[in-house]
Amino acid sequence: MGSISRRKIAPPGSPDPGENRGSDGPLRTNVHPLSMNKRRRLEAAIAGQAVDRPPVALWRHWPGDDQRAEDLARATLDFQRAFDFDFIKFMPSSNYCLADWGAESRWMGNEEGTREWGRRVIQRPEDWTRLPVLDPRRGMLGEMLRALTLVGQAVGKEVPFIQTIFNPLAQAKNLAGERLLADLRQHPEELRAGLETITESTLRFIEAARETDIAGIFLALQHATYDLLSEAEYREFGRPYDLRILEACAGFWFNLLHLHGQHVMFDLVADYPVQAINWHDQETPPSLGEALARFPGAVVGGIHREATLLRGTPEQVRAEVRAAIEATGGRRLIVGTGCVAFTNTPLGNIRAAREAAEG
Repeated sequence: MGSISRRKIAPPGSPDPGENRGSDGPLRTNVHPLSMNKRRRLEAAIAGQAVDRPPVALWRHWPGDDQRAEDLARATLDFQRAFDFDFIKFMPSSNYCLADWGAESRWMGNEEGTREWGRRVIQRPEDWTRLPVLDPRRGMLGEMLRALTLVGQAVGKEVPFIQTIFNPLAQAKNLAGERLLADLRQHPEELRAGLETITESTLRFIEAARETDIAGIFLALQHATYDLLSEAEYREFGRPYDLRILEACAGFWFNLLHLHGQHVMFDLVADYPVQAINWHDQETPPSLGEALARFPGAVVGGIHREATLLRGTPEQVRAEVRAAIEATGGRRLIVGTGCVAFTNTPLGNIRAAREAAEG
């Protein structure tokens, strides 16, 4: 494997003269907003304090490159160098946590960058009970740890980065495909056994990822939607496993929750111990303004990823950012999209989103 430069990628310069924090100490409240670095800006936004500008971050998949550590790290770092976002959401493909169970997938050109699944690992209910706990330092999990390490070496303390974690129910869906919901309702004990194994494997991976200096995790929920489950079903098969993962992440300072899909169970997860929450706010309730009254941390969104970021103009992107700032008063807002940016999103639109946050 070749080497990736360890040079820090945020704008060069001497140490921040406004730094009023020890290496592990809390923010000083008398820090002037103009002296904010990326971490300060994020922490102030999370706490509802004044910021020099709203934090902003976009993320996308890197199909093909996301199967190899060095290629994924290079793509990630090049994207960050180009746009200087306030944090990096590390973007492995969804197969990274499943390949070592034998999950087969290929990228077939989907413009989101997602992969198509081959034969599912779970073919019958008893297969849930046969999943082994995975070693996070081997196989595809180990490859992604190496990619995270490369990113951490390059950005140092200057750019926070968080690891994408698919919650156990989302991983179960990709292992089983369409049969997941049938097993949930007809073979719940077998499914619970599988969820226990998935959860333990995920916890071991997160523990190993701590060594890369991640700031936290991006916990992706794909079934906290009324289109798929009832609240009672999610309370039984989703929430307990989500909370076990988040309990293990309590030592991180920036955990971000993502609700995928329409008609999401926002209020059911609004008490999760995370610093920020992200959902398709331009496509499904609640609005950003409504969410501020129902969730204590920062809300992440404001830009429609398809109608505006993909198919709109830079001025339309800027207008949506301005509207998001107005709707939130610029407090507890992180500018972003409701989900991943499409791989063919115009670079000018991404640039407009980044520049619009400057005011």
